[in-house]
Amino acid sequence: MGFRDWKEQHQTTWEFALFIILSNISTVARFAVGWICTSAGVPVLAGNLLKEIVAQVVNFFVQMKLVFKSDASFSKSAPKYAVLAVGIIVVNTLLGNFGEPALADAIGNAQLANTIISVVQTIAAVVVSFPVLKLWITPDE
Repeated sequence: MGFRDWKEQHQTTWEFALFIILSNISTVARFAVGWICTSAGVPVLAGNLLKEIVAQVVNFFVQMKLVFKSDASFSKSAPKYAVLAVGIIVVNTLLGNFGEPALADAIGNAQLANTIISVVQTIAAVVVSFPVLKLWITPDE
């Protein structure tokens, strides 16, 4: 069995691998916008918002076109993706603002709490995003 055959027989596994790998494109975009904003003197809150917006826009197109190769209409998919992105940002903000300090108090180590919360945020985003993208946002027309 060749690689092409394996991909066809294990489409969801292959899409998940691509999802994980290609998500890094939005991470690079997030860093680049953050560096540009910092260099340009953009206020931190505005810079954080701008880098998240750019990262989410990049991620939308990467996931839609490169991972799922979807022909779903932009006008139907983009609002759904916006709901997903806002939901993830809200949950991550709540975890960071409330969960991290509580965890830091409980374990007595702010750096470890930050790391644990970051891992939880990432895993939660992946666990939610992949099926939502595959089943709700990018299904073919």
